[in-house]
Amino acid sequence: MANKSQNEQILTYLSKGKGITPIEALNKFGCFRLAARISDLRSQGHTIWTSNVTKDGKTFANYLLNKNIKILK
Repeated sequence: MANKSQNEQILTYLSKGKGITPIEALNKFGCFRLAARISDLRSQGHTIWTSNVTKDGKTFANYLLNKNIKILK
């Protein structure tokens, strides 16, 4: 079986109802550019919400998939 692309791995992870942050994407999938992968998924019609999280004085994005909505192109 061929390895899944980062986009596929991230979409599968989000499909389980889990949010993902850039550091989680790096640790789990070796993805240095999560925002670019999220942009790819959005361009495929997936609705992904972004929320900003502040922890220990640092602000970062958390992404969550809305499985109930897919934009048709």
